[in-house]
Amino acid sequence: MSEEATMYDACDIRVLEGREAIRKRPGMYIGSTGERGLRHMVFEVADRAVNEVLEGRAASVDITLTPDGGVCVADDGPGVPDDEMEGGPGLEALLTHMQAGMGTGGRHDVTLGFCGVGPVVVNALSRRMTAEVRREGARWVQEYARGVATTPVTGAGTAVGSGTTIAFWPDAEIFGAAEFSFDGLEERFRELAFLNQGLEISLTDLRRPDEPRSVRLRFPGGARDFVAFLDGHPAAPAPTDTIAFEHEDPRMAGTMKVAFRWCGCPGERIRTFANSRPTVDGAHMVGFRDGMTAAVTTYARKQGLLTATAPGFGADRIGEGLTAVVSVKLDRPEFGGSTRGVLGNAEVRDCVGQAVQDHLGRWLEEDPERAAAVIDRIARGAACRD
Repeated sequence: MSEEATMYDACDIRVLEGREAIRKRPGMYIGSTGERGLRHMVFEVADRAVNEVLEGRAASVDITLTPDGGVCVADDGPGVPDDEMEGGPGLEALLTHMQAGMGTGGRHDVTLGFCGVGPVVVNALSRRMTAEVRREGARWVQEYARGVATTPVTGAGTAVGSGTTIAFWPDAEIFGAAEFSFDGLEERFRELAFLNQGLEISLTDLRRPDEPRSVRLRFPGGARDFVAFLDGHPAAPAPTDTIAFEHEDPRMAGTMKVAFRWCGCPGERIRTFANSRPTVDGAHMVGFRDGMTAAVTTYARKQGLLTATAPGFGADRIGEGLTAVVSVKLDRPEFGGSTRGVLGNAEVRDCVGQAVQDHLGRWLEEDPERAAAVIDRIARGAACRD
């Protein structure tokens, strides 16, 4: 190689910041430039609106896929404050500054997006974004293009009610011909409504006028309703009703919601979440299995179904035919890996395990007829494998 080719000094280093960095490496912020990335664009904008509902400042969130390829996210909260009017960070900061955020953090915040950086990423990756705020009887609007404000926050007359509406149109230079998946969005918003009982979300698709689609997602039964949905077999024989409980434990600085039941369907269906984020494994999953195993084995020994020296039932046998939802909300969640798919808080294992053991153990004692059906099923399954 020539001397010129091998020369490398400070002038060769390029520093990318803000919108430039986002547009250069979009996958770092939304996962991909395909359908998955588009889906996360919606989640990043919906984050703030969903948290408005969970914090009691709004009643519902409406997401609409528009005929011209855009997405409109609206809430009926108090409206995002304006920077100059309120004397602090507000609308433009929220949409253009990476460090700006509207949440309180901890267990009370929901993060839907890939890395929770908010609508600034969506703004940078959109050819156009519009914001409308209805606040204190006035209506304010602002326009953006590829992350840059093209108009100031401008008064647009009076407003009936309050709220914030953000609409965006993804930049075809980045996403090509990729389209939003209604089913993919519905799946995530549905599980979010299951996990947060006070949340109401509507999702509407107007892209095909002759085939409009719309769903309203609200589930007062929470995790209990989620278990019934995951079963998907309402007529299937079920040895148990759904066992569900909510518990706060200061040792893990958080709360847990757990619901489960055994049914006649084969296999195991366990879904776990941390701060409403789907997880594939972690301390809450291990704790749940620990608690189930301890409760069932203890009850079987007490009833003489297992001798004192016989090995206990394994978690794989107890899980046969089981449908469960385990959701924890923590003030300081610790996730393993960049995708945050594994919960690492060690104390959560003992907290969830003890709570599950206590609640299942009590149920087994109080409903001996159905308890016998569950234990018999597990015991016959274990015998078949021996």
